[in-house]
Formats: sequence, C-alpha cells, structure tokens
Amino acid sequence: MVERLPDDLDLDAIFQALAHPIRRDILEQLADGPKSVGELAEPHDVSLAAVSKHLHVLEDAGLLDVEEDGRVRRCHLDAAPLGAAFGWLTRYRVFWEDRLDALADHLEDEDQ
Repeated sequence: MVERLPDDLDLDAIFQALAHPIRRDILEQLADGPKSVGELAEPHDVSLAAVSKHLHVLEDAGLLDVEEDGRVRRCHLDAAPLGAAFGWLTRYRVFWEDRLDALADHLEDEDQ
C-alpha cells in the first residue's frame, strides 16, 4: 500500500477516474465497506478484465487501496483525494455564486 500525501494528489487523474459511470458506481459500492473484485464486478455487465482496468484507474488516482489475501483482492475506498476534488470545485462554485448574485443585483437595479 502506498501512502499518498496531499501534494501527491493529481486532480486530472481524480477527475478522469470519476468520469466513467462504472468507476463512480464502484466508489459508491466501496463507501459501504471493503469488497472483493468479484463483488465489485457482479452488478456490471462487463468482463472481469474490464472491471480490473477500472480498478487500476481508481488505484492510480489514489481513490482505491487493494489488499491481497491469497487469491482474493479486497478493495478499500480512500476518499481523501475526493476532498481535493471537492475543494477545487468549491472554489468555482463560490465564484459562480458570487457572479450570479452580482448579476441578480444588477438586474434588480435596472428594474427599479
């Protein structure tokens, strides 16, 4: 298992990992607790090899830790990188809220 420091977070890799619906679903499954690769693959109509590729993308983004126990690979969610993505998005949410509030104020001033 690799320890990731906040400076190691790669927003491009995080957003790339979040861009696919199967990967987002896998993260939702892992939010309930650790799961084996087979358990993660079960609800998806794709091959085990395809799920494995999705898991590698999540792992490369730091969103997933894989623990091997004999032949079973158990996956654990690492939500810390999601905090970095949320922080980035929040800056822009605040920016757009401020812009939209200014626009609303401007439109109200013109109506009066």
